[in-house]
Amino acid sequence: MGLSGLGKAAKVNFSRRSVRSVWTPVWGKRASVPDRYNELTLDMKVFKIIARAYNDGVAFRYEFPKEKAINDLTQFNFKGNYTAWYYNGERANIGPEKLADCDGTRLPVMTVKADDSSYLAVHEADLSWGEPLVLRSRKNETLFTIASKPSSSWKVIMYGTRPGDLVDSHLLELLNPEPSKDLDFSWVKPGVAVWDWRIAGAQIDSFKYDMSLPSWKRMVDFAAANNMRYLALDADWYGPEFGKDSDPLKGGKVAQVHEIISYGKTRNVGIWLYLNDVGGRRFPIEQTLKQYGDWGAAGIKYGFMSGSPAEKNVRTRMITELCAKNRLLCDFHDGPVHPYGQMRTFPNAVTREYCQAQLDGATVLEPKTFVTSVFVNMLAGPLDMNNGLADLSQKGRTHAPAYATNTTLVAEAARTLITFSGVTVIPDIPEHYQKHPEILRFISAQKMPWLESRTIKGEIGEYIVMARQASDRTWLIGAATNEFSRELAIPLFFLKKGRYEAVIIQDGEDADYRMPTESYKVSKRLVGKDDTLLVKLAPGGGACIMIKQF
Repeated sequence: MGLSGLGKAAKVNFSRRSVRSVWTPVWGKRASVPDRYNELTLDMKVFKIIARAYNDGVAFRYEFPKEKAINDLTQFNFKGNYTAWYYNGERANIGPEKLADCDGTRLPVMTVKADDSSYLAVHEADLSWGEPLVLRSRKNETLFTIASKPSSSWKVIMYGTRPGDLVDSHLLELLNPEPSKDLDFSWVKPGVAVWDWRIAGAQIDSFKYDMSLPSWKRMVDFAAANNMRYLALDADWYGPEFGKDSDPLKGGKVAQVHEIISYGKTRNVGIWLYLNDVGGRRFPIEQTLKQYGDWGAAGIKYGFMSGSPAEKNVRTRMITELCAKNRLLCDFHDGPVHPYGQMRTFPNAVTREYCQAQLDGATVLEPKTFVTSVFVNMLAGPLDMNNGLADLSQKGRTHAPAYATNTTLVAEAARTLITFSGVTVIPDIPEHYQKHPEILRFISAQKMPWLESRTIKGEIGEYIVMARQASDRTWLIGAATNEFSRELAIPLFFLKKGRYEAVIIQDGEDADYRMPTESYKVSKRLVGKDDTLLVKLAPGGGACIMIKQF
């Protein structure tokens, strides 16, 4: 790695330090995180090189004034022609691709399999200014350079002996600064959210759901009854979302929004508000976000941000900080800047659509795409993927996609747990969840913040088994597979000593992602830390397990 334009270096001073501490996040994959590294700083007068070595990777950054930024000639030179996967916007990831087959630019996260016991991931952390990372390689080479303009970020190489080690890493967050002492984040509460976008048009008996107050109240009542913290209101509530005259403070159904926020407070359910970039720019964003905070909204979902990647990063950071000052959570959609660990500095940055979301785009999410994204996109940070349908046919929906769901009912529920997010947005109506009480119970049991998370096993593009411990100490396990059925042995080594009851939800015999059959079976058994559970996953299917101690 290196930089151009250095000139003759003056005397190099260096210093070393070791850090051994613990980070206690407001919320995250676990309740406490070891923060341990050795650091070397080389001071070359014109700039500094700072390098850190962690147990699960290395990171380095070049420190210089923004106005003196120079070209970055960092190189990632891989020893062999390994296999890689890459982020690809709101589409299926690129990969598996041999390194030497790349001929052009690629977007991180770049996840690399060197061999069966060596996995790497290349990304960046703490991008305070500059252009988000872009990588470049030429065909028949295994050397990657940086195609993006200079930035302040840490360049990061994560390492693990299995792909799950990368998923469980906190390296990106730890490379970001802690929150400002001027900001209080005790109000940040992660949780499950119901959503009004995909409910519109669904009909139950004489009631037809739409995106207005009567439906919102039904959704709030359902959320309150099932341990769900939020209702997310999507586009058009203040007028056509791309309309130049749609006023995000006065337009459309704003009176109904005031009423649902008040009603939600009586049921302990917070209300998220959608804000399109058009309204965010044509009306003063500071005033808009202050008003949303004063109204008592829980957060904003910001859509279709315009600008270059560097400009979008500046605006994303500005909006996130304004939201923090106004006690608003935030979720960025529609081609957002990639996450880079900022949830440590701003815990209100709870999720973003840095993926092919299952129910927010116009293309089908293939099973293999899901079990690739969790080993690529999810390494960067929390994802808003909108999993968790309870009715696979989606008949009568105003915004229903014109394609099959491409999962099983159990896989839908499992994905809500596997996908790490500070707000797990589920898309269906109450009555469809109530038809499947065991699955509803599994989703309702996802009481965050998580005390612990473990990727038990998995292979990129094939399958994953994730275990998370809820705030009430219940252990939840979700498993998902690609287009192939498989049997999995799930060891329970993470349990403490004692006896537990396990409720196991598996695909039914006729379950298959190619058919909208809502088939599953439920069983119970007593287990302990030395036991192993065997589950069978249908093609495109999954398994859900709840484990409680006696």
